[in-house]
Formats: sequence, structure tokens, C-alpha cells
Amino acid sequence: MRDLASRLPTSPGFWRSPVRGRRFTAVLGLVLLAGVTVLFVTGLLSYAAYNPGLDPVNDKTPDKGILGFYLFPWPAGPDWLYRLSQGVHVTLGLTLIPVLLAKLWSVVPRLFTLPPVRSLAHGLERVSLLLLVGGGLFQFVTGVLNVQLDYVFPGSFYPLHFYGAWVFFAAFVAHVVLKAPMALRALRGPRDERGDDLAAPRPDPPTVSRRGALWLVGGGSLLMFATNAGRSFDAPLRETAVLSPHGGPEPGNGPNGFQINKTAAYLGIDPAGTRDDVWRLVVVGRTGTIRLGRAELLDMEQHSAALPIACVEGWSTSDQWWRGVRLRDLAARVGFGEDPPDVFVESLQRHGAFRSGVLRANQVAEGRSLLALSVNGETLSLDHGYPARIIVPAAPGVLNTKWVTRLTFGDLG
Repeated sequence: MRDLASRLPTSPGFWRSPVRGRRFTAVLGLVLLAGVTVLFVTGLLSYAAYNPGLDPVNDKTPDKGILGFYLFPWPAGPDWLYRLSQGVHVTLGLTLIPVLLAKLWSVVPRLFTLPPVRSLAHGLERVSLLLLVGGGLFQFVTGVLNVQLDYVFPGSFYPLHFYGAWVFFAAFVAHVVLKAPMALRALRGPRDERGDDLAAPRPDPPTVSRRGALWLVGGGSLLMFATNAGRSFDAPLRETAVLSPHGGPEPGNGPNGFQINKTAAYLGIDPAGTRDDVWRLVVVGRTGTIRLGRAELLDMEQHSAALPIACVEGWSTSDQWWRGVRLRDLAARVGFGEDPPDVFVESLQRHGAFRSGVLRANQVAEGRSLLALSVNGETLSLDHGYPARIIVPAAPGVLNTKWVTRLTFGDLG
């Protein structure tokens, strides 16, 4: 019976790796402390970039309550702002996966200790640990699936990831408060394993040192970085992003040969509805409603702006040269002169979470915010939003609505 007990995970003798130890775990924890904090902050920035407090159309977490305290009007510049913040968020998250897995492996014996609860304080610690491990795995798994465009969630990615982040980070903070003194002692103190509850009491002969194991984890993180970070750069660096759906060669050639998430056909865009003799842009404002065809839009004063597209999945393009009509000029056509308001943008797109969206007044007033009719000197392709699309500095890609059919100007805040 005793021999059988020693073969169970609840027995200290079951865990034989000589690598485990408080110091090893503390080093990994220190890396995660810095990395997860940056992930949380950039995640909040990404959520704020959608301006969810502006209008229910943009708000994918309507019951957020006090969790929306951080929201602020998202600025319309610098134009690389969302490209940087979301690129850091996704690339760092992928880079930390080996560290997270190594940290979970290093503490797995604690999950099987008996008795499971020794006191009220220990019970609270165990609950926080359950939320920490479960929340961490949930956040990283849903994040990776979203990056790979595998929408297999039992609901919308946005509220799942948003609320999951708060659960995970709250448990993370509690864990740091509880374990920080022990971790600091492990990092500062001598390498004495007496009293080290993570070190194996009867370790197997070592095949790698703890320093070597840390180098292995670091190498895994470096590999994740090297095979994903290129998605935010131009060729040839983009071709190094072999683990990303937007790695590899540019899609197609010519002026319209840059990234998209989904084709017009996938989103149900009927090419017949985009023909010049059929399509009209409806613009609604203070003085009424006007309808403009492409020819009339091209007769208006044209403006150009060099802007990237950056998406929540972490990929981005370099600056593309867009040309079209300023949003503030369209607002002026319907009665809003010097002080343009918010705008509600609607698309020909038949389905999808962002077939419509709202832009703030500061985004409308920005001189580089365009209803684009061409890109890089050529008419927009259907996949890039022909006959007209929105392009706004620093806005998430999904708010740069394609196949625009209606603009309604007014105070929507």
C-alpha cells in the first residue's frame, strides 16, 4: 500500500525532476510579473481604442459596469499608436507562452498537496491559484485562437477575453501579493534547498541544469518571437512570421496587394450592389439627407494620407497611400461646418460583428480621416472596400469600415 501511495501525484516522491525549485520558479515568476502587466495594460488600451463608451454599436461588453472606469476618448494620432500597442500585446503574449508553460510545470506538485486545504488563508490561496491557472490558460488559448482566425469560441471573443482578463489579472495580483516575499527570498538568498517545498526530495540524476532549463525556456520564447513578430513589418521580415496567418508573401501584387482578414465574397458582398450605376453613399446630418455616387465624390476636393492598417489579431501593414474625401468635408455637406460631430458608419456587409461602427468627433475632425476611394494610386479593389471605405489614423482595423453605404453625423456619445 505504501509503495502504491508513492506512485501517486500526491506523494512528494512522485516528482523527481532535479530542476524544480523555488529559485527556478521565482525567476519565471519575475518574467511573468513584468510581461503580464504589460499585456494587461496594452489589452486595456486595445479595448479603449474601440471607444466602447461612445455608442452601443461599438460596445461588445455592455455589462462591464465599473470595469469601464479606464475608458477615455481614443486619440486620432499618432497614426502608429494602435499598430504599436496591439502589436506589442499580441507578440508579447505569444512570446510568453513558453514561460507560462514552464511556470505551470514548475509548480504542478503544489496542485496535488494534501490536505488540499489546511486553513482559511490556505483555502483562499488555493482558490486564487485555481483562478490564476484557469484564467491564464483561458486567456492565452483564446488569444492564440483569435490570432489564428479560428473563431471557435462559445460566444464573442471580445467579452470572453475582456472578462477573462479581469479574472486572470485579479488572481494574478493576489498571487503576487501572497508569494512576492517568498520569491524575493528565493532570489536573494543562498541556493540552499532545505525547506524548499518545490525541490524533489529524491531527485533523479540531472540531465540539464536549472540554468540550462532557463536558457531552454528563453530559447522557446525567442523562437515564438522570431516566428510571429514579422507580421507587423514589411517584406522580407513579414515572411518570417510563419506561425501567423498573415505571415508569408503579400497577398497578390500591385497597389491593392496588402493584408485583409476576410474577402468580400466571404462577407457576402454582392458585386452588383457596388456598381457605379447602383451604389450611392447616403449622408445624413443636420440639414437633411444627400445621396452621392462615386463620380460626385470624385468631383469633391480629394485629399491624401499615408496610413497603416492595424488589426486586433496583431498584424499590421506599412503605410498605404490613401486618397479620397475627408470625413469632415462630408459632415460639412450636411450642416456641420467647423465642429463636426460623431458619425455612425454602415456597410453593405450583411453579417459580422463590425458591419457598422461609430467614430468619435475628434476622429471625424482629423484631416487625415478619409472616405477613401483609391489606394496607392489605384481604385480600391472589392476586397479592400470598393466603392468606398473608411480610413482613420490610429483606429483598429475593424473600425476602418469597408463598402460604406451610409454615414449618419450627429452626437452619439
